[in-house]
Formats: sequence, C-alpha cells, structure tokens
Amino acid sequence: MFFLGDGLQVSRPIVWVIGFFAFLNVYSMQAVLPMVMQDFHASPLQAGATVGATVLAIALVSPFMGMLSDALGRKVILCSSLFLLTLPTALIPLAPTLSAIVLLRFVQGLAVPGIVVVLIAYLSEEFKAGGVARMTSTYVGGTVMGGFCGRFITGHAGHLLGWRGAFVTLAVLNFLGALLVLWQLPASRHFVANRNARGALHILRRHLSNRRFLAICSLGFCVLFSLVGSFTYVNLYLAQPPFSLSTAGLANVFGVYLLGVVITPMAGRFIVRYGFLRAVLGTLALSASGLLLTLLPVLSAVIAGLALCSSAVFICQSATISHIADNVTEGRSLATGLYYFSYYAGGAAGSWVAGLAFEGWGWPGSVLSIILFQLLAATVAFAFLQPPAREAVRAGG
Repeated sequence: MFFLGDGLQVSRPIVWVIGFFAFLNVYSMQAVLPMVMQDFHASPLQAGATVGATVLAIALVSPFMGMLSDALGRKVILCSSLFLLTLPTALIPLAPTLSAIVLLRFVQGLAVPGIVVVLIAYLSEEFKAGGVARMTSTYVGGTVMGGFCGRFITGHAGHLLGWRGAFVTLAVLNFLGALLVLWQLPASRHFVANRNARGALHILRRHLSNRRFLAICSLGFCVLFSLVGSFTYVNLYLAQPPFSLSTAGLANVFGVYLLGVVITPMAGRFIVRYGFLRAVLGTLALSASGLLLTLLPVLSAVIAGLALCSSAVFICQSATISHIADNVTEGRSLATGLYYFSYYAGGAAGSWVAGLAFEGWGWPGSVLSIILFQLLAATVAFAFLQPPAREAVRAGG
C-alpha cells in the first residue's frame, strides 16, 4: 500500500503521482507529430507549434500561479488544476484545424503551473532541507515517467486508434489521476496564507535583483530548450529514411525515458556528493555528447545518444529545482514560478529555434542549435554559480 505511516512515508508516493500526471500531457503530441503533419499538411515548424504552445502557456502563467497559491492554499489550487487539465485534452480530438489544436494545447499548458509550481512550494514548506532534495528527486522521477508514458501511450494508441483516439485515452487517464490526488494528497501542515500583494511585489524585486537566482533561471531556460528541441524533432528525423519508423516505433524510442526513472531518484545523492556546480557542468557535457551520438545513421546509436542526453538533463533539472528549494527562504512559490517561467520559455524557444534549424539543415542543424544553448548554460553556471569556499571543500572530499 502507498499510504502507510506518517509524514514523508505518506507523501512521497503521491508526489510521484502528481509529477506523473502533470507531465503525461505536456509532450504527448511529440509521438504523433508525423501523423498530425500528414493530416493537416503542415510543415515541421507548424507541427512543432503544437508542442511549443503548451510549454509557452506554462511559462506565462507560472509566476502568477505562485502568488495565487500563496493566497488560496496549495491543495485547492493543485487539485483544481488537475481537473481543469482534463477539459482541453478531451476537446483536442474534436479540433477541425491545426490552429484549433495549437489553441487547445495552449489551454492545456495554462493548467500545468497550478500543479508543478504549487507542488514545489508545498514540498519546501512540508519538508526540511535534506528531505526537499529527496522529495524533488521523487517528483522529477514522476515527471520522467509521466513524460515517457504520455509519449508511449499516445504513440501506441495513435497507431491503433489514430491520434484523435489517443487523446481520448489521455483525457480519461487525466480525470482518474485528478480523483486519486484529491483523495490521497495530505493537506498542508505548515502553509500560512499571504494575501499581501504589495509584499509580493517587494519579494519579486528582491528575486529579480538576485544574480545567483537569475543564473539558475537562465540555466533552466537552456535545460528545457535542450529537451524539447531534441525530443520534438528527433521524431521527424526517425520517421524519415534510413529509419522510417512507424508511430508505434517512435513511441518505443521514448523508452529511453525509463533510464531517467532509475537515475533521477539517485540525483539527490549525486548532487550532494559532487556539489551543485560539478553536477551541472558534468551533466551538460554528457547531454551534448549524447546529442552528437545521434548524428550517426544507426538506430542503436540514436537511441543510446537520446538516453545519455535525457538522463543528463533530468539530473540537471533536479539540481536546479533542489537548489532553489534549499536556498530561497522567502517567497518560495513566487521564486519557483519565476524559475518555471524561464524554464518553460526555454522549452518554447527550443521548439521554435530547433524547428527552424531542422527546416534549414535537418537533424544536424537541430543538434547544433541545442548544443550551442548547452554551452551557454555551462558558461552561465561557471560564471555565476560558483559554490562558497566551505561548500567547495566539502564537495571535493
């Protein structure tokens, strides 16, 4: 049984479940992108907008969702957002045009910050520093599995039922997930409502003047740029010769996400052992190496490269989220919202820039654009995120 005991033992499984259902939908369109392109006679960039619209909406709403949850509470916002996510998902199969799909995907994205931003604030309040790192790793593990299952389920359901039938399946799963979280998520124990808008603006100014915090946000931008850019357009690459994969075959490729499910829960210990900066620089280098490996015209090499790239990105994501949770002591939900604004803005930019590069130079162009942003992330991390001397000595052994 999931919910035996008290405290951490009660909350950890449901935190994983929340991450799963938040990300079941975000990237689900990637697996059926070639089918959507064919149905609507769309270009790669036009089809990629069905992915970019969702992450753009998440970016735009994230800062405000933090302030809203500060006023109204964590669980009510989180559960309401899960139920609201079901509606646009159910309407996507009825969409008559690609523009309508893009609009509904945007509406899907509007609901997601009420899940991901509020959950991080919930964890920051309910657990001590060491517990936060473990819980955020659990949450990221859930997001990884949700990201995988969204693509895997949509791809295989699309192969059997068409892409419209695939989204009917997702709508049913969303509703069941919302019911489960409403039933099992413990109420906040340490939440204190803050309806002082002037105070929130003061905290906002303090966050925006914190160079270290802004560097973390920049790092998040580059991280999701990499993930969205690579996993959106690699599908079009693998649907072409010499691979010519079917929709079900593309769904199977996302099995590389399962490696992230294994690696991510260990990310907290890895970050603590080697230090934040070393973990970030190492994972960025590993991710870039994986992308270069995908350039080999061999399916096994592409899959291995995607596994390296995605696993490294998941560890880097855990590092940035836990860094904010451990180091921001005021306005946590606002800080998380600002981070997610930057993070998902990077995803939207990745769907656009890597799409332009794909249309111009194919998959090698997308890879080059992504690696350039990873180099930018490494530069920002090295310049602005050096650890204090005491922490550096401890991380070095």
